[in-house]
This record gives sequence, structure tokens and C-alpha cells, in this order.
Amino acid sequence: MPKLNITILDAFPSDGFVSVFKIHTDTLSIMRRALLDDIDPFNHAYRMNQEPSHLVGETASIVISPMSSSTDAHAFRDLNVEWISNLFSLEDADRLILGDPQGEIVDKGGQVLLARSGGIVVGCVALVAAGNGVFELSKMTVSPSRRGEGLGRAIVLAAIEKARQLGASTLFLGSSTKLANAVRLYESVGFRHVPIGELGPLPYRRADVFMKYEL
Repeated sequence: MPKLNITILDAFPSDGFVSVFKIHTDTLSIMRRALLDDIDPFNHAYRMNQEPSHLVGETASIVISPMSSSTDAHAFRDLNVEWISNLFSLEDADRLILGDPQGEIVDKGGQVLLARSGGIVVGCVALVAAGNGVFELSKMTVSPSRRGEGLGRAIVLAAIEKARQLGASTLFLGSSTKLANAVRLYESVGFRHVPIGELGPLPYRRADVFMKYEL
């Protein structure tokens, strides 16, 4: 199995700096904030919302960055429609979020992160603002062709770091016992199981696993 070399880029900061993170499947290290000009050839890819993916030996490169276009929004929708439709059925809350992630997530204080390989979106996650420093971690998925590579873990770790940047104090999620691998992943990064009463009502009928993460 190839080892992932993952770069996380923040969205176009006004001060000309970008927070750069390198994640490997077995470690997480945070590098210094770097001038955009310092990280060529990623500078051009960052501005174009693409990733110069390549294989070097056994290392596959991935870039994780925020949604920034209607094309990104469509990729986010398509990845989620695929897995939800295969295992469950789309619900009204899914249609609302996936139909307008910019308006329903980003414009309300949340964020959508996309993982790219060779400019192609291969995974995603959403942070949905619930108020008072609480965010829902939602719509996390990896393309079927890229599962088993550790990409899901990298996406969740990126979401946790982005949540901190957004001022979050708590993350929560609703999952399903049918998604055993995802539940184990959440457990492994520090989410803990809680009763539904601790989270309040969730909009998804499929949810029967409820978890929290204190930042």
C-alpha cells in the first residue's frame, strides 16, 4: 500500500502567508507558516486549486484545501450522493446541504475541505457551524478507488485542525453502525461515544452512533 504524502493548504490568506501541513499515514507534523512564494511548485497549484500529484517510489501526494468553486461544490455533492445512495437513501437534510454547500455551510461560518490527487477530488469533509463554538463534522467520505490508503484519517485530522482555526471548542458527529470502519477511525483520533441526548436532535434518520471531540 502506498504511503501518502499530504499537504494541507489554507484558503488565500490576506497576509500572503499560508499554513502548510505535512501529513503521513503514520505521523502528523505541522510545519511553519510559509510565504506562498516559498512553496513553489505548489504555489501555482494552490492558486489554481489543483495539485501536482505524482508518485515517487511508494509515496502518493495529496493536497487538502478548502472548497473554492462551483466545480468543487459539485465534486463534494457527487462523492456524498454516491455513498449515501449506496448504503442508505438521501434525506431532506442531505439534499439541502449538498445542493448548496456554499450557502448552507461556508456562508454560515463552516468550511468544506476537499482532498485532491492530480487535480481530481478523491475525498471530502464538512464542518457545519452549530453556534457557540460547536461544529458538526459531516459528509466525510473517500472515493471508493482510494480507500484503504489512510486518506480518511488525514481528512479527519485536517478537519480537526481547521475547526481549531475557526474557533471551535467542540466537534460532534452522527454516524451509523453500518459504517464500522468510519466509526473506528473517529474513535482512533479521539472522538468519544455519547448518548444522543448530549447532542440534541440530529436531522438524519440513519444516524445511530453519536460522538464528540473536545478541542
